[in-house]
Amino acid sequence: MRANEPTKRPLNSGELARLTGVSPDTLRYYERRRLLPTAPRSAGGYRLYPPETLHRVQLIRAAQSIGFSVRELCEIFRERDSGAAPCRRVRNLAANKLREMESRIRELRSSRRELRKALVEWDRLLAKTPHGKQARLLEAFAATHPKSSTRKYSAGTLIRGKQKKEKRL
Repeated sequence: MRANEPTKRPLNSGELARLTGVSPDTLRYYERRRLLPTAPRSAGGYRLYPPETLHRVQLIRAAQSIGFSVRELCEIFRERDSGAAPCRRVRNLAANKLREMESRIRELRSSRRELRKALVEWDRLLAKTPHGKQARLLEAFAATHPKSSTRKYSAGTLIRGKQKKEKRL
């Protein structure tokens, strides 16, 4: 069976995981977080997911791929499953995610420009530094880029897409 082929029979964890590209642990996590309904069990105690769960997991993964968090999806699905229409909320959340993404892209572009300039300068410094001697590349960068110590997020944080609270570099 393929992920795009409808099924009429329940799916065990392994089948559902394979069809959706997630692990059985992820399915259990989604169940614990109430993104998926509690799966009935077989006589042997194995989870048997209803066929419509396949679509739900695909929906979760698609939403996560554009930045929706598990917490946000829990709230959205809770509303939706109770008969409400969280469509405007979903749209507003997506618009906020786009604004945040565009901001991170601007920051990444700025960091890329700074890194390119630094590499050119470092090549000059290295060309003048005798082999085996320290060129103090990072010190040279810090001395000429004071704004980099006040940046909101490090380039590494931006690349990973997480906005962790970090000590300023």
